Amino acid sequence: MNTWICLICGWVYDEAAGLPEEGIAPGTKWDDVPPNWVCPECGARKEDFEMTQI
Repeated sequence: MNTWICLICGWVYDEAAGLPEEGIAPGTKWDDVPPNWVCPECGARKEDFEMTQI
């Protein structure tokens, strides 16, 4: 499982945790997050995220 950070605001998507409140189950890989999904903090697109280790 990886983490992805928004390059605009710094919000982190954790594949292990998912984002259940937005319908993204825990364990959902970044590639399986819908392509039209946007950052819940700033509205940035998936292209504005970078894989990172925390």
